Amino acid sequence: MSTITMHGPLSTGRASTGRTPSVRLRLTRRGRAVLAALVALPLAIGIGCAALNGGGAVATSDHAPASFSYVTVGAGDSLWGIAERVAPSSDPRDVIAAIMDLNGLDSPDVAAGERLAIPSAYTH
Repeated sequence: MSTITMHGPLSTGRASTGRTPSVRLRLTRRGRAVLAALVALPLAIGIGCAALNGGGAVATSDHAPASFSYVTVGAGDSLWGIAERVAPSSDPRDVIAAIMDLNGLDSPDVAAGERLAIPSAYTH
């Protein structure tokens, strides 16, 4: 007659050393991808924030504040007439574009009494 001896439910037939067996972690391809994404996500967010900020909000006192000449629009005045008056040797279209850009105007229409800044390039 033969005898079968069982040492436990997961017995390997080896003598017990009293230590619990170590479990080796194996990552699948999906697991490695998830782990890489978790590591890369904070880095990508930091780079994105730096790109959006652009570092352009640095204030220095190296430059003097800009000073402008101002013109008050009179009755019947137009930007063309103002451009010819403040910069007679320049192309009025360039002067008008610069005045509109500086004053944030959407159209060349101006009203009497309006105060317009004139770019320093066109002042004497």
